[in-house]
Amino acid sequence: MSRSFRSPSLPSLPTARRRPAGLRVGLLSITGAAALWGTTGVAVQLLRQSTALTPTGIGFYRLAIGAVVLVALLARRLGPVLAALRSAPVVLVLVGAGLGAYQALYFVAVAAGGVGVATLVSLGLAPVLVFGWETLRARRLPERGLLGALVAGLVGLVLITVSAGQPSADAPRPLLGLLAAFGSGVGYAASTVLSRHAAQRVAALTLTTVSAVVGALVLAPVAVLDGLGVPVRVAPVGLLVYLGVVTTALAYVLFYAGLRTTTGGSAALATLVEPLTAVLLAGWLIGETMPAPAFVGGALLLGAVTVVHLRAGK
Repeated sequence: MSRSFRSPSLPSLPTARRRPAGLRVGLLSITGAAALWGTTGVAVQLLRQSTALTPTGIGFYRLAIGAVVLVALLARRLGPVLAALRSAPVVLVLVGAGLGAYQALYFVAVAAGGVGVATLVSLGLAPVLVFGWETLRARRLPERGLLGALVAGLVGLVLITVSAGQPSADAPRPLLGLLAAFGSGVGYAASTVLSRHAAQRVAALTLTTVSAVVGALVLAPVAVLDGLGVPVRVAPVGLLVYLGVVTTALAYVLFYAGLRTTTGGSAALATLVEPLTAVLLAGWLIGETMPAPAFVGGALLLGAVTVVHLRAGK
């Protein structure tokens, strides 16, 4: 791919709505990716219970395995990957670095504050920040339906945040968990904006490959300094392979493909399926409980996702 990469301005929301079919397919792709990501937190907790791996170590293995799989898939056609890196090195490196950073913070949040709260806060904060950025760029408010979804998502986020209480077995350090989750949300929002720009010119598989490789390289020294262990049992290795292949390689290809036909704000709202999946799996598989306000907040977040899908078809 020899054409130069340019970061186009984000389209206004009415423009995106003139392509309902493409927008709906894009949102379905992003929602599917989010559902896969929603299984990540539980996998991380299971790994922490059965190994001595740190959150950054798990994050490194996840991206490294995903990167190996993606590079293998593109082994005979690495030209587009190299061309993309030559044409937009700064943007693509920032996307990859952001992926590694917000993922590591998310894993810290899961370990300290539990799967449910960590996922809901980190993902719930992103739409607020992305919509704020898009509003500043477009110098106009989002249309009424999406603005209502944003408000519902924000109220849900507040309910989830204030419900975090005293330390427990699921959340040994809730304050640290919240702070790490907020940091992850900021990183995710920034990465979403940059990824949307890159996804307009770079193929989804190429963008995913570059992001995974750069993210793994960014996390590698931190993971080593943190004490990177090597699991030898089948179950932990299987979980790491699942994280790398399914929740990284497959999920990010779906995500970046979906970004080609959606606005950054709509994409961030659609990914709120991730915290809902995470909460349900955490309660079912590892017995993690959440207070009633957090469940109300989750319901509001689900309502926000539903509004995005309904408005996309109009």
